[in-house]
Formats: sequence, structure tokens, C-alpha cells
Amino acid sequence: MGKSESQMDIMEKSSKSGKRRWTFAEIGLSVLLLLVSCALAGLIVLYTSIVKEQSTKKSVSRSSTGEGQLFRSGHNSVCTTADCVTAAARLLQNMDDSVKPCDNFYQYACGGWLERHVIPETSSRHSVFDILRDKLEIVLKGVLETENGQDRNAIKKAKVLYNSCMNEKEAWSLEDTLAKLTARFHKKALLDMYVWTDDRDSRRHIIYIDQPGLGMPSRDYYFNDGNYKKVREAYLHFMVSIAKITREDRNLTQDEDRVWEEMMQVLELETDIANATSPAEERQDVTVLYYKTTLGELQSTFSFNGFNWTQFIQGVLSSASVELKLEEEVVVYSSPYLEKMNNVLPRHSVRTMQNYLAWQLIIDRVNSLSRRFKDARARYRKTLYGTTVEDAWWRECVRYVQSSMENAVGALYVRETFAGESKQMVSDLIGKIQKAYVETLEELSWMDSPSKEKAREKAMAIKEHIGYPDHILQETNLKLDQEYAHLNFSEEYYFENILENLKSDAHKSLKKLREPVDPDLWIIGAAVVNAFYSPNRNQIVFPAGILQPPFFSKQQHQALNFGGIGMVIGHEITHGFDDNGRNFDRDGNMLNWWSNYSAEHFKEQSKCMVQQYGNFNWKLAGGQNVSGISTLGENIADNGGVRQAFKAYLKLVETEGEEPRLPGLDMDHKQLFFLNFAQVWCGAYRPEYASQSIKTDSHSPWEYRVLGSLQNFEAFSEAFQCQKGSKMNPKQKCRVW
Repeated sequence: MGKSESQMDIMEKSSKSGKRRWTFAEIGLSVLLLLVSCALAGLIVLYTSIVKEQSTKKSVSRSSTGEGQLFRSGHNSVCTTADCVTAAARLLQNMDDSVKPCDNFYQYACGGWLERHVIPETSSRHSVFDILRDKLEIVLKGVLETENGQDRNAIKKAKVLYNSCMNEKEAWSLEDTLAKLTARFHKKALLDMYVWTDDRDSRRHIIYIDQPGLGMPSRDYYFNDGNYKKVREAYLHFMVSIAKITREDRNLTQDEDRVWEEMMQVLELETDIANATSPAEERQDVTVLYYKTTLGELQSTFSFNGFNWTQFIQGVLSSASVELKLEEEVVVYSSPYLEKMNNVLPRHSVRTMQNYLAWQLIIDRVNSLSRRFKDARARYRKTLYGTTVEDAWWRECVRYVQSSMENAVGALYVRETFAGESKQMVSDLIGKIQKAYVETLEELSWMDSPSKEKAREKAMAIKEHIGYPDHILQETNLKLDQEYAHLNFSEEYYFENILENLKSDAHKSLKKLREPVDPDLWIIGAAVVNAFYSPNRNQIVFPAGILQPPFFSKQQHQALNFGGIGMVIGHEITHGFDDNGRNFDRDGNMLNWWSNYSAEHFKEQSKCMVQQYGNFNWKLAGGQNVSGISTLGENIADNGGVRQAFKAYLKLVETEGEEPRLPGLDMDHKQLFFLNFAQVWCGAYRPEYASQSIKTDSHSPWEYRVLGSLQNFEAFSEAFQCQKGSKMNPKQKCRVW
């Protein structure tokens, strides 16, 4: 997708007949649930006297502002349903009440979670999101392994693809593999060319040219010392090991000195390419990146060492039977890169270039190659991620099928786990939070009236996709089967199936060049624990995978729903008005709808957040500071999201009253909102992954997402009575929306 696309990476049961073994955490929670339930049974007998006693005491942690009519009961009513007991047990287990909430709310909310959870040996991080994704994958494993003669064609193909992945065979030909990869798959090694929605005309598609991805996670790994240097050394060993294996398979003599020399030359080329790319901090403003030109002007402006652009682009498009026009327009997102590469290419031999392309082809397909290739990668992965064990192979297979056939797998997941009525409930939440955003506009002194009116129009024009596309569950609707009609898989040939998918994906993407944009297209599948905003479509998406506790449940308190999925909704809405989304109008076109006054003040307000988050020092990442520039969009969205969700929740309380308290928690409804908001971000990183994440992730680390947004929110300090000047209630606060 294009540079303008923005997403929020927020970080069960199986249908198989066999029983799944319970984890230690599940057993502990069940015991706790039983104990709490028994205790509550006794407490209910004395309930009246307890309520009377509580009403005469002032709670230390309770906010003094809680008034209004309550849901069905008296002022201090306690919910004793199984759902309330379960929610209370989860919240209590995750907390560390030895930490004062005004000192470090993240540790207060997540200290218990961090104490109880250990990062698995297979993982570089572990979080609430990762646990939900693990459970989702278990569900998918179950449904993909379940035979059903009544399955429609799309579902059958997904199961065949999964079975072929699980059918590990090591017999393969390197020569055939490389030939097929080269012929069928356009590897984006030196350039990234793709077809996507035109940022300045959301009704049409256009060709984009951008700088490529790199072999290592970011350009920092090619130049910096410390852990980055260790990863670089492990990467070179990985390259050499792969080269040795390929020479062995081709019955070539093992000349170790030559292999090392050639792979070092490849790494030098990669380093030059990395040096030519622009760092993330310089690629934040899409209006600066966007450069539309004609094919002829592209050839004259960026000679790229004599590179024939027409031949290259036509060669790519021909695979989708698309003819290049003489007046074809192209958008360049990487002008500085193309200019620098004029000096890079002449410095390297043709052989080095060929070795580099072969390396790039292989590195992306290691998972589908034999065990020897995966073993060769093990040292590099350990140095890069800190992991010592690879994931179970079935997880790799589930992820591959899930990413390759999103709608087919989504249909299986939704049928297995998703409650249909959740769609309407989440839609109602979106409506409430949209209105809250519009109301917050009136609180902003930095924005003038004309710009506020445009912002209001854009916010109310946001389109929503919730749960899943309706057609994937409609047996009489042939759209799902037609989506995969051209795919033919075999359970015996996994690698051939991969090539079939690669060819299909390239064809599907490239042929869009002559097709209008489909405004109803879902940009992600249903079986995903995430949420998204698309600037080109002015659209928010909440897949079925994220509509589960702790984010959302029709049975849990609204304080928890608003603090969970409500904040996520607010976050995605705010993406439409962050440093990237604000450049697009209500129809998804890159168009300046801001007055000069409002635009300048937006930048001033944003500078405060850049400085605030840039001062967070992450010891786990070797004492590096968070990049306030690279994370600005996500930080703006976090701050706006929690503010809007809380405002919408208070509106609900005004009309429906406070909910009963949760058992065992001496917290009011406002405090519960903030507690659940914080706990969805509980998680831990390995140091190796922290060093990578701080350079590559557009989101701040989990702890600082919580601390940063709550430090800026007066309502949080009021709810927990944090004194002015305390860590969670600093005197200087930042606010954009």
C-alpha cells in the first residue's frame, strides 16, 4: 500500500474434537474465579449491611466527582454476575497495587501482568495483543484441520494450501526454484514499484516508484555500533551459510575464501543502498514525498545509470496484460534515493549485482525452503530478535494461509467465534465517539472556525467496516469463490502453491491500474487482531479478531468497552487528522483544506508531543530515546483516542447512569475506564527486539503509549487525584485534538 496508508498495530476454542491442554495462566484464573465466586456467595448474604457500612466511608482511590443516577441499584451496588467476576479477576491479576497510580500508572496497571508472564523462547516480545493472536491462531488451526465435505470451493482451497504447508518435504531443485522465482515474482530489491490509489485522486489507481526495503530491519543496522553491529555480523554469517548451501546443491567446489569475499561485496552493495535510502524521520510528510511525473520526464529526470524505465515498467505490467501508455503518469516517492543511486550502481560489478538479487530472492523464501536453510538463519534470528527457538511449524502455516487467503480464512474464523450482534454494538460506539470528536473541536483555541467545519465534515464522513465483509458468510453469494477461482493448489507441492500465490497477488495488484477504485473493498481480513484507518478511503476498519475481551464484549462493563475498543475507535478516527491523515480531505484526496492559521498552529501543537515523547529514554533499547518525529502520528492518535472515548463514555453515563462496581475493586467507573485502557497495552520486549523496534516501529513502546497519553489528560489526574507536578500530572501538557 502507499506511503499515505496508516494503520494501528495494536499489537478459544478449537473446533477439533480433542481437548486443548489448559495453560498455567488459565488454571490460575479458573481457581481465582472459583474462589471469588464462593466469597461472593457469602458476601451476598450480608450485602445490605456491607453497603450500609461502605456508604459511611470515603474511598481513598475513589474520585469525588461521581454523581448521577445508577443502573438498576443503589450508590455502591456491586455486580456479581460471572462476567463481572471474570473481568474483576483479570483486572486485579494484572495490577500491582504496591505502585501508586500517580507515580507510574503503567506499572500500577500492568505490574502484575509483567510479573506473571515470561516471554516465550519463540518470541521477541509478549503482550496482551500477542496472546490474543496466539489464541486466534489456535482457532484457525482447528478450523483449517477440520474436514467438511460441505465446504465451498474457497474454503477447500484454503485447507489444501494449509495441508501442503504442513506436508514438509525436502526434495527440491535450487535451479528450478531460482528460475521460477525470477520469472514469476518481481522482487523489490533495487526499486519498489506498485499500483495503488492516487493520493491526489482517490477514484483512480496509479503507478508508484519508491525506495526498496532492506535485508535488515532498518538502515541503522548497516552503520551503527553496539547491538546493531552484532546483528550485522550475524547477517553476514547468514549470507555466507546460504551461499555455501546453494553451491553444495549445485555440486560446485567449496571455495570458502571466495564465498566470504563475494558475500562481503553483496553486503557492501546493500550498505550503499541503505545509505541512499531516506530515514523514516525524513519521510513523514506525504505532501513532500509525492512527485507526479510522466514516463518521459521520469526517464530524463532520473537516469538511474542509464536505466530504461519504460522497458522496466512495461516488463512488470505485461505479467498482468496491461499495456503502458505513452502519456502514462507515475508518482515518485523517493526522488533523493533515485538521485543517489546514480552514483551507487557504477561502483559494483555485474556479478555482485546478480549475487545480491539471488540473495534477495532466497531470503524472503527461507520459510518455504528446506530445514538446512532455516537452520542457517537461526543465529541471525537469535541475534536480531533474542529468540532461541523457532515457532511451531503449524503457526507458520496458519499465518501464511491467513495472509494469502484473508477472506476465506476470515469466513472460517467468523463462523467459529464471532457474535453477529457485535457489529451493531460497535457501530453504535463509533457513532458516539465520532460525535465526541466533533464536540472536542469546540474546545480547541488553536484552530479557526473554517478549518473546524472542514474537520467536522471529514469526521462525520468517515466510513466504517466492522467485523467482516457480509458476502463471505453468504452461501448463495459467489463472490468469495470467484476471488480464488484462478488458484489451483496441490497438497503435495507447497512451493509451487507459493509461486501460484505470488503470481496471483502481482497480477491482482497490477491490473488495478486500468480499473476504478472500489470504495467498498475491505483493506484487511476478518481474522486479524488489529484496527486500521485508510486516508485514501477515509475509512476505519475493525476486524472481528479485535472485537473480544479485553477490548470488547457485550457482557462486560461499558467502562471497559470504552476504555478498550472505544479508545481504539478514537485512535483510528484521529488518524484522519494526524500529521499524515490531515493532508487528505473527506473523499480521501490529498488536498489542503486547512487555513494557514490552523496549519501553523497544528505544527506548533505537534512540536510539544515531539519533545515530550522524544524525552522518553528506553533503557531496554540500550538507553536510546524514542523518536518523537517517527512516532508523532501514532502519539497524536493515542492522545486523541483516549480523550474522545472518555468523553463519549461520560455522555453515556449522563443518560444511563453509573454501572455497578466490580467485585474486589475499590474503583469507580472513571478509574475502571483508565485501568482497562492501560491494561490492553501490557507487554514485554526482549532487548534485541527493543533495539529494532525503536528504529522501525511508528508506535511508541507500550509503556510510553500509556504514560504519554495519560500525562496529557487532566481527566485522568482528576480520577486518581494526582497532585500537580507528580509524574502522571506534569505541569506542562501537550494536546493536539
